[in-house]
Amino acid sequence: MATAAPKKVSQPKVSQTTCFIDGQWVPAASGKTFETINPATEEVICEVAEGDKADVDKAVKAARAQFDDGEWSRMDARDRGRLMYKLADLIEAEADELAALETLDNGKPISDSRNADIPLVIDCIRYYAGWADKIQGDTIPIRGDYLCYTRREPVGVVGQIIPWNFPALMAAWKWGPALATGCTIVMKPAEQTPLTCLRMARLAQKAGIPDGVINVVPGYGPTAGAAIVAHPGVDKIAFTGEGSTAKIIQRTALETMKRVTFELGGKSPNVIFADADLDKAIAGAHFALYFNQGQCCCAGSRLFVEDRVYDDVVDRIAEYNAGHPVGDPFDPETKQGPQVDQAQFDKIMQYVEYGKQDGASCITGGNRVGDRGYFIEPTLFAGVTDDMRIAREEIFGPVLSVLKFSDVDELIHRANNTNFGLAAAVWTRDIGKAHRFAAKVRAGTVWVNCYDVFDAAAPFGGFKESGIGRELGEAGLAAYTENKTVTLALG
Repeated sequence: MATAAPKKVSQPKVSQTTCFIDGQWVPAASGKTFETINPATEEVICEVAEGDKADVDKAVKAARAQFDDGEWSRMDARDRGRLMYKLADLIEAEADELAALETLDNGKPISDSRNADIPLVIDCIRYYAGWADKIQGDTIPIRGDYLCYTRREPVGVVGQIIPWNFPALMAAWKWGPALATGCTIVMKPAEQTPLTCLRMARLAQKAGIPDGVINVVPGYGPTAGAAIVAHPGVDKIAFTGEGSTAKIIQRTALETMKRVTFELGGKSPNVIFADADLDKAIAGAHFALYFNQGQCCCAGSRLFVEDRVYDDVVDRIAEYNAGHPVGDPFDPETKQGPQVDQAQFDKIMQYVEYGKQDGASCITGGNRVGDRGYFIEPTLFAGVTDDMRIAREEIFGPVLSVLKFSDVDELIHRANNTNFGLAAAVWTRDIGKAHRFAAKVRAGTVWVNCYDVFDAAAPFGGFKESGIGRELGEAGLAAYTENKTVTLALG
């Protein structure tokens, strides 16, 4: 008996559209709003409060008061963890609604929102809930008649600025370690995708997390984001986004000596050796780039293929692209939705032109899909060389560059010949070769015979211009704590 095709998912109701400050849903002090756009239709979803310096100031004061004098700073760590578990349970109970909201605002396929994004959100919050009562100091045997020990204390009020490619998941990556360590939060979601973050703030309040612990101020980077970075009441900034913005943040944060962590861009090398399981390697290479419309900071956008199998790999990826459904993100059969907005669409199409101008061969794609929405065909370039713009600059779209190699030592040099260092991957049956590659490539994450394998327990972050610090895992807690040394005379 044939199985019925899954039905198209209906669009969700939008409820939260204002600032969330000190437990209250309030309009921006200026009264301004901005439109958030459905990237599949180019229609306005709703108007959202446009927060700025005045709203950020209120949010920081609320977070500061809660941290300095509120119940959050006095709460037992185990009780903080209990509230985080409750938040995860509430997100799980509304998983379908949150997934639909993510798809509406971001454009990613509903199958990805349902099966990847929201489950990873839940897992991340639960993972860090388990850490809440396990953040410990040390006793240190110093010289003399003293007792010396360290305390790991929360860094304080943290400003968190997240991107639009994984809106709910990036909120969870930031909230998890901040809540577990006892920090309070002022978050600015991306102006393109504020809706899931606002919905999650409602669930945090419902879970019993005290007012003032989580504050959300939607708005634009040069106004709301800049105000968070400059505010003297903020102790730390966590930012995920473009390197050019991170440099501005770092310069501003220096004025008040804020701690900073950055998770930035990448131009990740993905290497297929001739001895690899080619079926798995080609499927993995396709997923490594085209997942999430290519809008992944760690996307395997530079595919290095050993010369003996180069033509076969290019041909088979082209076949994958031909059968890669692009369209309505609310259709469960869709594999690729629209780019997030007009600006991103235009940027990607410009890089397609750069690839053609620089002499690469456009094997598939390169065109818009339809006449409404920001849809782009899965695009494949062969004959790419290291000096081409499509091989050096982050495109953040469904454009794969395939480069040929023959010498392993030269490959390592070419893989590392970039200002980025976020991720890398290698496909081979030779385990020694895999370990040598993993040791020599300058990247924060290296996948072997797989790609985009994420777990809340595994640290993630970049070398070079791909970032400062790490998120996830025990390592992700470090940026949210200060290490205090206490020395007590015993005599």
